[in-house]
Amino acid sequence: MDVLSQSFRVLGDATRLRILRLVAQAPLNVTELVSLVGVAQSSVSHHLGKLKGLGLIREERQAGFSYYSLALEQADSRWPLIRLAQEAEDDTGDSARLKDLLRAREDRQALNERLLEPGQSWSLWASALASLLPPLDVADFGCGSGTLSVAIARWARRVWAIDQNPEALAQAKERATREGRSNIQFLCENLHRLSLPSGERDLVIISQSLHHVESPAAVLAEAWRLLKPGGKLVVLELMPHDERWVLDRLGHRHLGFPPEFLETALRETGFQFLNREVHARDGASSFRVFLLTGVKPA
Repeated sequence: MDVLSQSFRVLGDATRLRILRLVAQAPLNVTELVSLVGVAQSSVSHHLGKLKGLGLIREERQAGFSYYSLALEQADSRWPLIRLAQEAEDDTGDSARLKDLLRAREDRQALNERLLEPGQSWSLWASALASLLPPLDVADFGCGSGTLSVAIARWARRVWAIDQNPEALAQAKERATREGRSNIQFLCENLHRLSLPSGERDLVIISQSLHHVESPAAVLAEAWRLLKPGGKLVVLELMPHDERWVLDRLGHRHLGFPPEFLETALRETGFQFLNREVHARDGASSFRVFLLTGVKPA
């Protein structure tokens, strides 16, 4: 009863009710909330502290920013307060501004993907590689939306694009169709147990997929099984990090890996001629990547 009484008192402030209604619709950071409710940042931070102190909202770190979202479930005794806030008349125009903000956020994300998406820079390299590399049979483990698979298809003989997410595979197929790539076979399968025959691929690429799987060692064993003697494995992965929001929001199972851990797993699987390269942190990003390569002995 005491918590409920305190919640009533905290939500007696109109600005806090506005903030609560906004974060119930989408995770927002302080800067975004300041632009929406039109009060000073110090005031917004004070209100957020009150709401967070009562467990009404949660705070999560994402790409260097703190995002706030509704923390209550409908079974909570205070849920009727949330429903009343959501149903109250929006005489300040918050919802319309929020829609504009989220649309602008999506536009920025789309622009970033066009500018930074690896496939955009790889396309020229892929064209050059097509005249230099022998025709290879390549498996792309955890292909996602197909950016890398389509780039590989420019120089490979055949590509097997594998992912367990049917929605991601649908996007990958659309991308391949747009690019006119007919040498890609799409498989919706679990990377731990693939239906492909053993010893027939020249190259397996695992690009930022191991942190999504339950058993990285089992996936590396599948890569070994698929490769021909003399075949090569390329692994791109995240260094260890503390961004726990990726577990729920992006479905990561692991917060990165120490390179030595995956090197040991590769060596125990049987790969030889291992090589490692660690990349510097990219600007304000919380993530660093490293590259491992290995060869299945002839």
